[in-house]
Amino acid sequence: MVLQQSIKQFLLRGFTALAIVTGVTACGGSDDDAVHGPETILKEAQKKGFTALAAAADKAGLSGTLSNTSAQLTVFAPTDQAFNDLASKLGLANGTALVNALTAQQLQSILTYHVLASKKTAADLIAGGATQATQYSYNNANATIKLNTSSGVKITDAILTDATVTSPDVPASNGVIHVVDKVLVPPGVLNIVQTAQANPIFSSLVGAVVATNLQGTLSGAGPFTVFAPTNTAFAAAPTGLTTAQLTTVLTYHVLSGQVLSTGIPFGTRVNTVASGKTITINNTNPPSITDSTTSAAKIVAVDVRASNGVIHVIDKVLIPTLP
Repeated sequence: MVLQQSIKQFLLRGFTALAIVTGVTACGGSDDDAVHGPETILKEAQKKGFTALAAAADKAGLSGTLSNTSAQLTVFAPTDQAFNDLASKLGLANGTALVNALTAQQLQSILTYHVLASKKTAADLIAGGATQATQYSYNNANATIKLNTSSGVKITDAILTDATVTSPDVPASNGVIHVVDKVLVPPGVLNIVQTAQANPIFSSLVGAVVATNLQGTLSGAGPFTVFAPTNTAFAAAPTGLTTAQLTTVLTYHVLSGQVLSTGIPFGTRVNTVASGKTITINNTNPPSITDSTTSAAKIVAVDVRASNGVIHVIDKVLIPTLP
């Protein structure tokens, strides 16, 4: 009887332990995490299949930063699909091709734009205000991202595109990971053409630039200032233009030199790259541009910084006097 009671107690303890282990696994933690806890941000990213992010970090020389056990960081981690999506917009095959095409410095700039210097959970981000300073230094200051936390967490980057946090609060031993569905693009990294390619609202503009073979010029050293019409603006623009006329229209949107919003020469005629064609920028609210027509274009967003100049977004295609 004593022997039977001992066997019964032994079996009961074994089943209890098994139930505890099974319960931990069912809650989403791996056996390894349950025993040892989460690993560093880099190792957690590697384990969870963020291959493009890991490759980019390696090429950019940031593997040590993401593996630093004495740090407590926040990393917005783009999925492989996010890298594939940006690659496709830039005319590359996939995320691997994107990592291979960008320089180590470009990748370092892009990745540090995804990193905050301290650990911030989704609740911290929601409570923390409309902007967050990243680890990417631009013009001697930490570049910021804009947050919309009205429903989850959405992030607006420097080229006016939005990413959504799809999986918040993934734990790591040296911080926290928030998975995002888009690669955030920082200021001053992509050239003007690439910046337009990366933002879907400029797809009509990009098509026109390619059709007139201006992509090489606008990808050059510059600097340039481009007043970039949105797709909606192009939908209302005149059609049936010849290639020469379209070239004149597009270059009419370009100024030689970088003119930021703080340096716009209001009220004077400004020479454009289109030979002999000028525009006047009016100090209205919002600022507007007078072309050869009776309808002015409104400047709806300013200072989208590219590596070779700046883009200001407008709601109308500017039309010069055409032959």
